[in-house]
Amino acid sequence: MWFKQLSIYPFSVDQLPKLEDLMDKLNAAEFVPCSGLDWDSSGFCAPVPFGPEMVFATQGIWRIALKKEEKVLPAAVVRDILDEKINEIREAEGRNVGRKEKLELKDNITDDLLPRAFTKSGKTEAILDTSRGFLLINQANANRAEMLLTKLREALGGLEARLPRTQQSPGSLMTDWLLQGRAAGQFELDSDCELKGLGDAAPVVRISHQDLTAEEVVTHVKNGKIVTQLGLCWQDRIRFVLTQDLTFKRIQFLDVVQEEAAGQGDDMQSLMFASQLLMTEALGDMLTELVGHLGGWSGQ
Repeated sequence: MWFKQLSIYPFSVDQLPKLEDLMDKLNAAEFVPCSGLDWDSSGFCAPVPFGPEMVFATQGIWRIALKKEEKVLPAAVVRDILDEKINEIREAEGRNVGRKEKLELKDNITDDLLPRAFTKSGKTEAILDTSRGFLLINQANANRAEMLLTKLREALGGLEARLPRTQQSPGSLMTDWLLQGRAAGQFELDSDCELKGLGDAAPVVRISHQDLTAEEVVTHVKNGKIVTQLGLCWQDRIRFVLTQDLTFKRIQFLDVVQEEAAGQGDDMQSLMFASQLLMTEALGDMLTELVGHLGGWSGQ
């Protein structure tokens, strides 16, 4: 319901289809389970448990979900069966099995086991904020976030979404804030950060549950380290860790936000409607201010 991590992609709202058309396009790209010799399968699914619709819409805020299923075939199982096959050939034919034949045997064993392999599945949720032009993905892993964006582009026949590049780098801004001992605007320093020195083999310093204005913390910056992750709080409404890639980890919506959502109703649909609206508004306002501190979007 509440996003716990975040990757953002600004997108062109003009390219987005109407809500009904979006639902039709996502229905055409619906998830289908793995079959036969497929290793994995991905497609869109209903983002909420109380309805089959592919989009859960709240006042221009559209939630979607991508489901991915993968087959699990432990390498040890394949190796044990392969060893048995090799021993059978040695005993029956009195010869060694060469490398090429081993690879062929391994491929045959894999093809035989794959249809009967266990599967694991996961779902990645995202929100299309049509008023601000933000695609908000509940995922801080770049590859998984990009997979949802790629599938969305395929389903829509294209979407002009871009990486969140700003005039000033997040690492530079976070380093300035830590050096100054305070954040700007409605942001406040929290109690966690990660710093890294220059060079590929530079040491990484992780600080947790400490006063970030303490001299022993600031000294790392004065000695040339840059901040790669920084814990922040915005408006006493959201706590999170900002990364140098402009992704967000360990997001917490504080009590005041959750209480506002809970006051809108006690059934699941009402609670989901309210929480989606309040969450997206808070994230959108926070991102807008943060991007302002970073000098705006690069290239705009």
